[in-house]
Amino acid sequence: MSAERHGGIEWRSVVLNSPDPQALARFYAALLGWELSTDEPDWVTIVGPLGERHYLGFQREALYVRPVWPAQAGEPQMMMHLDIHVDDLEAACAWAQACGATLAGFQPQDDVRVHLDPDGHPFCLWTG
Repeated sequence: MSAERHGGIEWRSVVLNSPDPQALARFYAALLGWELSTDEPDWVTIVGPLGERHYLGFQREALYVRPVWPAQAGEPQMMMHLDIHVDDLEAACAWAQACGATLAGFQPQDDVRVHLDPDGHPFCLWTG
């Protein structure tokens, strides 16, 4: 079934909450080699090779609480994570950490490295 048959539904973006959306947007722009597109006090977007049609958004959340990963009972849990494909896992991990990411203490797979962005959102670098 086509999207037109369902009201023109089309995925466009992922939005991450942050206490400092400008800083988090700069982190992901550096990590991915993307460009800043929108920069407002409470809303920032970055775009990659597909341009404005698909983007990452960052929204100010004054009550943001850093998630705990892996999940622990009674602690704030991640709501989602980004999967980022890489050609060279070791080089990509070094780059992510140079951009400000932290390697997570728990690594569940050999071909995946879980990192935490500056606000604690987990993201995975993976090959395969």
